[in-house]
Amino acid sequence: MKTHRFHLPLRPDDIGQLTVGDKVLLSGVLYTARDQAHKRLCQMIQNKVPLPFDLSQICLFYAGPTPKPPDKTCGAIGPTTSRRMDPYTPILLDQGLKIMIGKGERSPEVTQAILTHQALYLVSIGGISALLSQKVSSIRLFLWEDLGPEAIYRLEVMDFPAYVALV
Repeated sequence: MKTHRFHLPLRPDDIGQLTVGDKVLLSGVLYTARDQAHKRLCQMIQNKVPLPFDLSQICLFYAGPTPKPPDKTCGAIGPTTSRRMDPYTPILLDQGLKIMIGKGERSPEVTQAILTHQALYLVSIGGISALLSQKVSSIRLFLWEDLGPEAIYRLEVMDFPAYVALV
């Protein structure tokens, strides 16, 4: 297993260096998105409404932050089960999504779609949400405040740890 340090967005040659099991430390911008945000993004695509970001240039982190304590930058933030996003993932991959972070296995269909699109699925370890929050240097609501923790948040991270599950 190798450890790689990358600044987001990743380039195709960055992804080409990775093998399953490698550790990556990501710095730059991540966007959180859980089930309801995925559903709305796919509705936008179906309705031909421009997305608020270029999917090929972002990393989606399947997470929702908890409320921020007064003395912290970010509340606890850990990965949610990735299979919950599986109904939406092929559509987002078709639109250019290249990098996702979650936890757990993907369905066979999504696994194949990730491989076909030469995308990258990273996993983060469940149960370390307090540690992950320490890797967040800023957080702000980006889209859909009405979704609460399922809204899309823009995170700036430094050395955010994850492991290569599919590449």
